[in-house]
Amino acid sequence: MEISWLGHSCFIIKGKEKIVITDPYNPSLGYSLGQPEADIVTLSHLHPGHSYIEGIANNPKQIKGPGEYEIGGVFITGIATFHDNEKGEIEGKNTIYLIEIDGMALCHLGDLGHRLTPQLAEELGVIDILFLPVGEISTIPLHIAVEIVGQLNPHIVIPMHYKTDALDMNLQPVDEFLKKMGIRQPEVKTNLSVTQSSLPANTQVVVLNYPGSL
Repeated sequence: MEISWLGHSCFIIKGKEKIVITDPYNPSLGYSLGQPEADIVTLSHLHPGHSYIEGIANNPKQIKGPGEYEIGGVFITGIATFHDNEKGEIEGKNTIYLIEIDGMALCHLGDLGHRLTPQLAEELGVIDILFLPVGEISTIPLHIAVEIVGQLNPHIVIPMHYKTDALDMNLQPVDEFLKKMGIRQPEVKTNLSVTQSSLPANTQVVVLNYPGSL
């Protein structure tokens, strides 16, 4: 499986059989999505920065909320959460997605806005790769992001939804999260190629480059 970051909360996940894209964004954010092809697109919520389905080619299957889905051997579970700490009263709802592909369990938190309860953490189960929002504004604060890493204990954490030079939005940079995690020299990759057998034994943070920053 190969994972690349297209900017913000948008990733392209290329499995052996299917391609999944998460949270495609409107170009007004400043990133350039291009016209990537996918078989499946997940939308954590319907804000413009996370639901620009028009930017994806190949007429993909759209998954827009909680439920259980199976598409060509890819199993996806959407779990209802909130975009804020007031049960959605401010920003509305958010969907966490569990994506089972190529024998691995991926978890995309979307714009989660609150702590994970012990019950929710248990429901998420064993996570191999966690896509974690770390920009603070409109999502969880950094201390909760770090707390979630401890709760879920994934093999790999990929930060998302943070400030870059390309982004026209006021978020915290990824450096603040890395400091909280005690990481001075993060592993930075253009993409992540991973198999079940290559997963690290201990939690590893991998920072992916946005293509436009190269």
